[in-house]
Amino acid sequence: MPYPSIQAMRAAFGQAVLIGLCLTGTAQAAGQDLAALQAHAERFLKTQANGLPGTLSVSVKPPRSTFDACDALEAFQPPGSRTIGKTTVGVRCLAPSKWTVYLPAHVKLIGRYVATRQPLPANHVLTASDLMLREGDLGLLTPDVAGDADAIVGYRTVSGLAANAPLRASLLRSPLVVQQGQPTRIVLNGPGFTVQSEGQALANGSRGDRIRVKTASGQVVSGIAQDGQQIVVAY
Repeated sequence: MPYPSIQAMRAAFGQAVLIGLCLTGTAQAAGQDLAALQAHAERFLKTQANGLPGTLSVSVKPPRSTFDACDALEAFQPPGSRTIGKTTVGVRCLAPSKWTVYLPAHVKLIGRYVATRQPLPANHVLTASDLMLREGDLGLLTPDVAGDADAIVGYRTVSGLAANAPLRASLLRSPLVVQQGQPTRIVLNGPGFTVQSEGQALANGSRGDRIRVKTASGQVVSGIAQDGQQIVVAY
């Protein structure tokens, strides 16, 4: 049996290489475009943060694995994920095959927040001179940091604060709406009736605090402080 010539062997080898390249290209074409997946996740995060005050930038790390090509991508955030800061975004494929991938992301929002100008003691009533606006990455701060200085003037500090400290809602109490010793309107609410009378508050209180108040007859009742030196008592 005659052996194939060198030319024939070279031709056969070339055909094999060509077929292999074609098969590789087909396999790659059948896989999901990872750059498109990454871009889809970034667009979703930008939409989620749309409307927040500040300059927004989003970065999503690409997946390390390959996936089947997808005709219907859907991005989402797992429960508990933050809108800004370091977060996680999920992308699932709905068709033709189904798969899900979770990608680490960073949503950077450069904006203004309220901070203290100087150290403040506990139970201090905030004034405009106590506050200043600073600029930074809001994603690095807690979600309850104040962004409007005017809105928290009159609030009281829960504890002492250092200079340049971001003003968080958890560090503040709302302004007093009931003052101790002042004439106080008592609103008695019960099934089918409401009665109003006058009394005297026995303590200071912010909106929503439970405060004891002495009625005109000398009886002491407890109710919820409301705006305008008013105590609401439920029966």
